[in-house]
Amino acid sequence: MSMKQISDWALNTATQRGAGYADVRIVDDRHRSLATKNGKVAHADSSESLGVGIRVLVNDAWGFASTDDLSREAVERAAAQAVEIARASARVKEQPVKLVPEPAVKVEWAGPCKIDPFTTSVEQNLDLLTKVDAELLAVPGVTLAETNLHFRRHEQWFYSSEGSDIHQTRYISGAGLVAYSFQGTEIQKRSYPNSFGGQYQNKGYELLDELKLLENARRIGEQAVALHKAEQCPQGTMTLVLDSSQLGLQIHESIGHPIELDRVLGMEANFAGTSFLTLEKLRTLRYGSDIVNVVADATEQHGPGLGTFAYDDEGVAAQCTPIITNGLFTGYISSRETAPAIGETRSNGTMRAEGWNRIPLIRMTNISILPGEKPLSFEQLIADTDSGIYMQTNRSWSIDDKRYNFQFGTEIGWEIKGGKLGRMFKNPSYSGITTEFWNSMDAICSRDHWTLWGTPNCGKGQPMQTMGTGHGAAPARFRNIKIGTAYKGSS
Repeated sequence: MSMKQISDWALNTATQRGAGYADVRIVDDRHRSLATKNGKVAHADSSESLGVGIRVLVNDAWGFASTDDLSREAVERAAAQAVEIARASARVKEQPVKLVPEPAVKVEWAGPCKIDPFTTSVEQNLDLLTKVDAELLAVPGVTLAETNLHFRRHEQWFYSSEGSDIHQTRYISGAGLVAYSFQGTEIQKRSYPNSFGGQYQNKGYELLDELKLLENARRIGEQAVALHKAEQCPQGTMTLVLDSSQLGLQIHESIGHPIELDRVLGMEANFAGTSFLTLEKLRTLRYGSDIVNVVADATEQHGPGLGTFAYDDEGVAAQCTPIITNGLFTGYISSRETAPAIGETRSNGTMRAEGWNRIPLIRMTNISILPGEKPLSFEQLIADTDSGIYMQTNRSWSIDDKRYNFQFGTEIGWEIKGGKLGRMFKNPSYSGITTEFWNSMDAICSRDHWTLWGTPNCGKGQPMQTMGTGHGAAPARFRNIKIGTAYKGSS
């Protein structure tokens, strides 16, 4: 039985029962996730899932139903149920759903993958993680070592009543390590290559070779222990330099979420609330300084980000949308339904669903800050900074539900003095107001120092959907920032 046949059962049933539009997503998803803790296997999980989700418009209102039974009877029943749900929705709708046009396409696409991660054995994966774990524990003073690794293969077939037929396959790999050091009443931690699971990209097993976990483990363990002897981060208003991964999180929280058009329009407020970026701010708000250029880019040219694909989950081609252009706020991320609210005649292709049993939502693609045009290395950035603090690797985040006031803590900081990195500081944090913060940015490193970071765990919607997003960033400098200590440990 072909995927095309399954989709025909669903589309025919939906249109015969009165759907003005219908789309079908069949998703075959495979996961592997492994972790160690202090030399033991902490977690080993492997799963596969195959099912179909059917989305329909009846009387200008949405209905959705899904099933993991791909028999003709079950698929037709799910399509009929989607139509019934849409009829019910239509009775209470506030305004009719109208979709902006999108040409039908027939496409086969696969993301970059040199080594299929599922050709590596679980034993081989655990062998690597156990070696990394042992390397961390070899550092005196490391009391807890953790490693983790995730692989995913996501294959999807999309068919619509408008004639689209889109088949996409992508691989996602990710891995990381963490060293904790407990002393007295204080816990210090260091993560590599990033916190909250490490680094994730749309790639195969080759990512693990690139990350060099084993080679970096000892240095990271030593830093976790050294933080206990470090001084508390000073408090005051000063210059701040952020590493690229922390800048990626700053983008995620203070640019990525507020540009989601469903939040702006009040259609979605779960988890992250609404947005300060009300519609009249489009092309009028000075979001940042002249060197702040941010794009929402799902195209392959942007890099192997977790927000990279060929077509979104309502059949719209991947695009690059300028979000902030030389400091000016220039764009939201939209869908076929919401695009008209901002005067657009086309969606910019950001609708994605976690799996076959979830309805697509507007999700961040790769929301990235473009690197500086002029050559500027990290070393030069520090050399050009008279005094300040360099902060690395996120430890905590807090931002209000309109995405305006924030406070972030990082794992480690260093004093910048006379253009050189000096003493290590523990428990550094900084706070600010979104637009004031981005307007204080006065330098960003060039392309050589730019990294496309992956956030695999962005939650949105009810029932909750977890989605991967990408954030490209290079180290950058901000002036007159409120810096302090988020954690009053024993000093």
